[in-house]
Amino acid sequence: MSSRSPLQNRMGYSFKKPELLELALTHPSVNHEQKKTLTNNQRLEFLGDAVLQMIISAELYRQFPAHDEGTLSKARARMVNREALAEQAAQIKLGGDLMLSRGEERNGGRERTSALADAFESVVGAIYLDGGFMKVKKFILIQFSERFEGANAGRHVDNPKGELQEILQGKSAVAPEYRLIDSQGPDHDRSFECAVRHSGRELARGTGKSKKTAETDAATKAIQLLRTQGQA
Repeated sequence: MSSRSPLQNRMGYSFKKPELLELALTHPSVNHEQKKTLTNNQRLEFLGDAVLQMIISAELYRQFPAHDEGTLSKARARMVNREALAEQAAQIKLGGDLMLSRGEERNGGRERTSALADAFESVVGAIYLDGGFMKVKKFILIQFSERFEGANAGRHVDNPKGELQEILQGKSAVAPEYRLIDSQGPDHDRSFECAVRHSGRELARGTGKSKKTAETDAATKAIQLLRTQGQA
């Protein structure tokens, strides 16, 4: 059994039980080819998915205390989707060490997004079993350090009101305020108009099918205005 030393060096983790790493690298196609019930990485993938979700969630919660639940959930989804996990696997060149069936190999399994993502989760599960929680946490935080920075940079992608508040509070301690200007239509199909004001000045108005969407629209327009004025 290979020690997989180059891979372990790239991972920054050395296994006490190298058989766990071998298992993490064993694609299910190997079972199908040999027509036997062999062990493969699917159980480790199951475990690794749960460990990864928990550690990423806890770190997002710790790093971004101002983010609401929705923003945190979207940030986590961007960090642990299959494409993101496949990219993490590619960074440590995991594909070259996968054990695949000949058919899977011929069909490009080493570069397949699903195979790489599953293997990365399996490796996370293997490290957890081999070294415990703190070791796997260290591995994940190092591997995802740039993605955490990206989560911070993209924190207002779906939150214009939060972005506007940050812009304005960089200029003064006064927070923006939202006021309902008008609502029209029957109860089942009402439209709302809201204004956003700051320091006694109206910045913009927005419309929507709810007060919340009208306020969001007003915030978006206010940000656009401030940017054209060079204030954001």
